[in-house]
Amino acid sequence: MATDTLTNHAGHAHDGHDHDHHDAAGTKVFGFWIYLMSDLMIFGSLFATFAVLMKGTAGGPTASEIFELPFVLVETFLLLFSSFTYGMAVLSMNANKAKAVFNWLLVTFILGAGFVGMEIYEFQHLIHEGFGPDRSAFLSAFFTLVGTHGLHVTFGLIWILVMLIQVKKMGLTDMTRPRIMCLSLFWHFLDIVWICVFSFVYLMGAL
Repeated sequence: MATDTLTNHAGHAHDGHDHDHHDAAGTKVFGFWIYLMSDLMIFGSLFATFAVLMKGTAGGPTASEIFELPFVLVETFLLLFSSFTYGMAVLSMNANKAKAVFNWLLVTFILGAGFVGMEIYEFQHLIHEGFGPDRSAFLSAFFTLVGTHGLHVTFGLIWILVMLIQVKKMGLTDMTRPRIMCLSLFWHFLDIVWICVFSFVYLMGAL
């Protein structure tokens, strides 16, 4: 009888411990959603600024004269595919496959790094041609919007590196799982923002 009571108490304590971890993880993800909403407001204001200034070329080049759509399309596919590979990492996490999570995160990092590398090349090329952010209001708005997104992706890459180290050392724990989920929200959010950038800035600009 006493043993049963002790067992029940231990079971309840264990359940309570799991429940606390679950609540903490849920709170982290919810808090991250709030951060993403504030980030969305920042990007919204940058899109609005670009919309107002996109015709302000000050005698400089227009969007259709400087944008290379095939190049940007490759960039876009890199980021879209990285979103897919991150989704595979989350599925692997749900299946408790730590090694698969590590591998998918590594592929995601490589694709994201390729995206940032191409963006840096594009910026350097434009500046070398004399089309830097100081050339016109249009270019200033362009560099600010696209550059802000690029900085976010760079931050995401650093975060992925941290998660690669943690998954390698600790595996899938109550600490690493919520972090992988928050990073998933962040990475998919950047993917959606880039689709808007590609459609609104590059496609509309090239037409």
